[in-house]
Amino acid sequence: MAVYNRRMHKSFHFFLAATALVLTSCSTMKKQSAAKAPGKPPIENISAQEFSATFHANYSLFLPKGYKENGSKRWPLIMFLHGSGERGTNVWRTAIHGPTKFIEKHPDFPFILITPQCPEGHKWNDEILLGILDSVIATHNVDTNKIFLTGLSMGGYGTWSLATTHPERFAAVAPICGGEGNIGIVLSMMDKTKASALKKLPVWAFHGGKDNVVALEESQRMVELFKKIGNKNISLTVYPEAMHNSWTETYNNPALYEWFLNPTLREAGAK
Repeated sequence: MAVYNRRMHKSFHFFLAATALVLTSCSTMKKQSAAKAPGKPPIENISAQEFSATFHANYSLFLPKGYKENGSKRWPLIMFLHGSGERGTNVWRTAIHGPTKFIEKHPDFPFILITPQCPEGHKWNDEILLGILDSVIATHNVDTNKIFLTGLSMGGYGTWSLATTHPERFAAVAPICGGEGNIGIVLSMMDKTKASALKKLPVWAFHGGKDNVVALEESQRMVELFKKIGNKNISLTVYPEAMHNSWTETYNNPALYEWFLNPTLREAGAK
């Protein structure tokens, strides 16, 4: 924000002008707020229409050992978004990479895991993802204070998008080799509740230093945008020699899942 210095002999005139401007602006705002909602414009052959659609989405669902449908325990949940190569109709393609691979070697994985599948030729849709999440929450024993989001490549983009647009829904997020425009941040900063959540949201991003598919600058740019709005709980881990595949090392590291579960680690920032 630019700050303009004025000489003392001009300050009084400036004050009067500023006061008049403020009063005029307030008067204008009151008139605008009192105005009626816009009506139909006087244009021939224009009409209001409505569209509705039903969406179908595949996803895999992992329930941890000890999970009981009628039990009282609420479980933490991770939503994982795959990359472009796993799109399609065979939902088990989503198990090629990501937390599912970790579960194969660590069957005591203490999270509910949702892995949606994006249809061929499409990219992640925030509303469909939230629909899947809400459906699982409604039918399973989920700790809604411990919902985490992560994804790789196209799923990294999806993670940034969903996290910036709906930051109040997640306890922490971990985008891998992704990026995003800043529209989610701009819109969320206009909403008091979302702005507060976005500033506090713990983020641990990952990227390969030699990524030749999604440039490292994509993650760096998002991290800087978060810092500019006052988020102090964001970190970026760069694997200096890694190319696009920065997810295998990330998802094989138990430290990621420990970070998800430990509020102290999240608030202190990833190391």
